[in-house]
Amino acid sequence: MLTTIEYTVTAIVCLISAIVIQRIFSKEKRRGADQNAIEGIKWFGLAIFVWGLGALVNLILITWLEWSFTNKTLIYFGVLVSLANSLFIILSLPSIEHQQNPGILVRMVQRFTIKEFVGLYSGILSMITFVFIATSYGNAEISNNFIWLIDIPISIVVAISLLFELNKAFVSRQMKFMYLPTFALFILIVIAVSHRIIPQDKVLQYIDQQFWSMLGSITAISFKFLFILLFSILLYSWKFLSEKEQQQSITQKLEVQNSKLRNTIEKLELANESHLDTIKSLKKSIKELRQTTKIELSDRQKEVLGYLAYYGDDKSYTEIAEEMNISVDGFQTHIYQIKKMLNVSGAGGKGQLITFAKTNDFLQFTPFRK
Repeated sequence: MLTTIEYTVTAIVCLISAIVIQRIFSKEKRRGADQNAIEGIKWFGLAIFVWGLGALVNLILITWLEWSFTNKTLIYFGVLVSLANSLFIILSLPSIEHQQNPGILVRMVQRFTIKEFVGLYSGILSMITFVFIATSYGNAEISNNFIWLIDIPISIVVAISLLFELNKAFVSRQMKFMYLPTFALFILIVIAVSHRIIPQDKVLQYIDQQFWSMLGSITAISFKFLFILLFSILLYSWKFLSEKEQQQSITQKLEVQNSKLRNTIEKLELANESHLDTIKSLKKSIKELRQTTKIELSDRQKEVLGYLAYYGDDKSYTEIAEEMNISVDGFQTHIYQIKKMLNVSGAGGKGQLITFAKTNDFLQFTPFRK
């Protein structure tokens, strides 16, 4: 009766918990969380699922098919479930984040890929299991407690590794008060393991059978519940810290971007000031250049250019000189000096002088001004 209750409660609680954990894993994966960080959620969920599935199968075999609790095939199946559960817990250990050095089992898992470690684990334990099955199957003298020896060393090693990794994680999260629950989990696992390997006929010499059976059932249920509880606390703290670290990361990124923008603005302001200074300097230089290169023409030269602007190409220099009542040589001298100041030369010199005279309105220096 107690065993049936144990299997029923374990199946219901573990399967529901596994489904919830799997949904959390899927949600975090869709959210884009770090794959290494959430990988442990998947393996913890599978470990709990294996417990629930094993309990459900045992419940069906015992209740519906009326198998005996001492059926060796049932014991073999229980060992297989326990080994699979240990494998998934081992695979989840590297995902338990903390600031301390990982344990030897974690380092061993990290040394291999998932496929390599699963293959190595399955290969070694398959050989050991084959030896145990070949030795115990059909041999009535070998008790069921002997069969459980396949799983006991693995369970103890996993329990110790889990204890240390959980404690390291809780220390990193400043949750040292979780030492007691993790130690209680370890003790419950040890009691559950002891209940499997200690021959019942020897125990009954000192303890009542009903109490021994009740102790086994309560211990088996309790350590599973405590395992789920500790994992839930660890998961919640991981999610809380992950979101906090993500917010801090976003804040830091914004601060860095803000700092870069400030530096860019300062550089632009400096560059702008430099450009303004350059522009002012250029304007000043241009102004000075214009002043230094400004052509100072005499009134007579302006008058000569005014006559050129008026007559243009219609009259020659000689005719224009006659109109001005000056000698041709004097007129030519003025033209020569003007060309020199304006840097005009070549056959088109007269045309350039006419254009210059019209542009600068030198007609105002002649009697022909309007």
